[in-house]
Amino acid sequence: MITVADAWTNPDLPWLADLVKRHQHLIKRRLEHGDLNRWLSALSAIPKIDNSARTLGRSVGLTAIPIALERPLEEALLGLTPWRKGPFQFGSVYVDAEWRSDVKWDRLCKHIKLDNHRILDVGSGCGYHLWRMLEAGASEVLGIDPSILFHCQFSAVKCLLGHPKAASLPVTLEEFDAGLMDFDTVFSMGVLYHRKDPINHLEGLKRWIKPGGQLILETLVVDGDDHTCFVPPARYARMNNVWFLPSVPTLKHWLGRIGFNSIECVDVSVTTPEEQRTTKWMRFESLEHGLDPNHNGRTIEGLQRPTRATLRAILPQN
Repeated sequence: MITVADAWTNPDLPWLADLVKRHQHLIKRRLEHGDLNRWLSALSAIPKIDNSARTLGRSVGLTAIPIALERPLEEALLGLTPWRKGPFQFGSVYVDAEWRSDVKWDRLCKHIKLDNHRILDVGSGCGYHLWRMLEAGASEVLGIDPSILFHCQFSAVKCLLGHPKAASLPVTLEEFDAGLMDFDTVFSMGVLYHRKDPINHLEGLKRWIKPGGQLILETLVVDGDDHTCFVPPARYARMNNVWFLPSVPTLKHWLGRIGFNSIECVDVSVTTPEEQRTTKWMRFESLEHGLDPNHNGRTIEGLQRPTRATLRAILPQN
């Protein structure tokens, strides 16, 4: 039977048991969520399926499953909504998440090398990008995210795929303690603008990167020079937890100031409703509700339309 603890157990990751022990008090606290029993019931309803048809490609999942298991699997996975990141596909069961995370990955993957890397993904959600990192050659991947629902989703996918070298812990970056462990690559995608102290977040990411390793940072940005950083007066595209929106030159300046070099912006893209939208698997408000229907380039508050930049930076050897 699949359980939420499958997210943070894996016999093929020898360092994982120590991390779980270090964070046991936090895990216990997160497991007190009032909806946990409902999510555990959904996990327990997932049928056992042969994983020989595993794919870590665009639609992570299983290319084929027995027809008789498709309906039970879909009903169980729907019990874990909302699905924010995806897509996943198991036979004909297509988990059409709010975010087309494969689109983001397409923009990014051609600019980075992950061969044999140990990777930390901060704000990993249900773990879609962890599977794509393994596909790109990573040796082992760890995600951290405080949401227990996301860990239930990750557990479901991980078990259906046959337990690849991936794990996920229900902690924030501020809570995370890997001891002497470090990572070849650290990702932070879609997190920085939710932080009230962006420099502290960047310093926290830097802490876990080995010398010579890389940071992949993706965040909302605004137009401007290296002195531009916009703080929304209230909501931004209906979101009330958006704080600092820097320009790309400002982001580069911040990264350089805290010690990164070889800083490059590999992509800037306007977010569209084709990439982020309401679906059967995420029925709440999404991007389209935060845009001005009469002005294509503005949010509902009259601010610059959501635009995301992805930067790559290297932590020097010395």
